[in-house]
Amino acid sequence: MPSWTAPCSAADSVTMMPPRTHASAAAGEPDPSRRNNLSLLTSLVHHHGVLSRAQLTRHTGLNRSTVGTLIGQLISLGLVYETAPAGEGQVGRPSPEVHPSPTIAALAVYPEIDAVTIGLVSLGGKVQKKIRFETERIPSAREAVNIATAVIAGMRSELDASYRITGIGMAVPGLVNRDDGVVRHAPHLGWRNEPVARMLSEATGYPCQAANDASLGAEAELIFGAGAGQRNLIYLNGGASGIGGGIIADGHLLRGASGYAGELGHTFVRSGGATCHCGAAGCLETEVSQSRLLELAGLNSGDTADLEKALGSSNTADVNDEVARQLTYLGIALRNAVNIFNPDAIVLDGFLGTLHALAPASLGGMLLAEAMDGPAGQVTIYRAALGSDLMMIGAAELAFAQFLADPAGFGTTPATIPAPTPQTG
Repeated sequence: MPSWTAPCSAADSVTMMPPRTHASAAAGEPDPSRRNNLSLLTSLVHHHGVLSRAQLTRHTGLNRSTVGTLIGQLISLGLVYETAPAGEGQVGRPSPEVHPSPTIAALAVYPEIDAVTIGLVSLGGKVQKKIRFETERIPSAREAVNIATAVIAGMRSELDASYRITGIGMAVPGLVNRDDGVVRHAPHLGWRNEPVARMLSEATGYPCQAANDASLGAEAELIFGAGAGQRNLIYLNGGASGIGGGIIADGHLLRGASGYAGELGHTFVRSGGATCHCGAAGCLETEVSQSRLLELAGLNSGDTADLEKALGSSNTADVNDEVARQLTYLGIALRNAVNIFNPDAIVLDGFLGTLHALAPASLGGMLLAEAMDGPAGQVTIYRAALGSDLMMIGAAELAFAQFLADPAGFGTTPATIPAPTPQTG
């Protein structure tokens, strides 16, 4: 195995100055109902990107004057800004549009078997920056933390000057206890019982939370992507670190007893199949594999766009047979999931989205033929919409959660980056 050095020594963590903190609101803590209403309005603007005052009034059920007062407080806190509505020919007094402030942001970290990616995501789910640090071997938990810490240290002057950071979210391909941020087992990374959230928080000074990557991907697609408007969906992501999944049931992520629910990559699909990293045999991710597709395509990189182009332009029997074989096993897993969870939608990401795009009628036909009539007839298969930004957006949601729960408590100190001139009225 080749030698490799992280941006800082794997044995030593980078020491950083504590992040800039913000004073609490001058008016003191709001009462619970006001805090809840501020949370609701901020979350709506964050998830929708832009909403008019009239739309916020309809969404919340609050009266216009109350919404106006709350928006005024959010503007004074520097959390949102208003503009005049776009378009001409408005009749009457137009309702100002409310936007999330681009100065409020979260950091996101995504360790994989061949890289650690660090992103900066502003309120509204907008990826402002993304840095992918490729590794020559699988990074240990400490090495991944050190890489992320070093990259964040390099961004520190920009962060302090232009943003107010809510924290760090970490998406990990493995079993992660979301409550304490401990990775219980990430088989592809070889991590066991690693307190990565605490490690990264201590190294950077920012609060950090960690969760399973596919679960975060499911939530991101539900809020910002192909699953928007759905309340019951199955999300499956395929990449270099295997296959992960997330289940949204009645609008909420299905977590399970310890947050481990959704490991659809370890669904049993083949008797006598190969032994999986998890120790079992015949798992979905042993039969449906990105590495086999890359090998047939003659590629070394896991870039989804390159893989799709190469496979789509090839018409060899080997490629066609392998694509059909993998779709068959993916169909078996989806059949079981559809029968159990009765989703409105299935969202496929990574190389699984590529497989679906190569034969778009295949999976739907298998479900109609083999799943129960009722659930099979109700489900629609989509390709994920967020692309390579998905894990950054999903991980950032972890870091935004506490801020969204109490936006007024985040502070009043504005960042120096100018926001568009507010339009009040």
